[in-house]
Amino acid sequence: MNIFGIGLPEMALIFIIALLIFGPKKLPEIGRSLGKTIRSFQDASSEFQEEFKKEAEKIEKTVSMQARLEEGNGEKVEASEAKPETSDQETKADTPSS
Repeated sequence: MNIFGIGLPEMALIFIIALLIFGPKKLPEIGRSLGKTIRSFQDASSEFQEEFKKEAEKIEKTVSMQARLEEGNGEKVEASEAKPETSDQETKADTPSS
């Protein structure tokens, strides 16, 4: 059993020292408040992780959308480059001479 990097012998020693310092009547009260504190810390941590994941997903969607838009613009540019340009001679031949 290993909690927070503390093994069973260390946990027993901490419990004995706490029992000597606070006494048997105060120990359950301290345990409850410590449990509530740890629980609230875990809740805050999970809430932070959820918010972080949501924001990361938003950024990921934005980046992928931007990439798709750039790909679409690239295809339009390639299509316009593929369009044959008219030469000056063709332009002159198309215009009526006076």
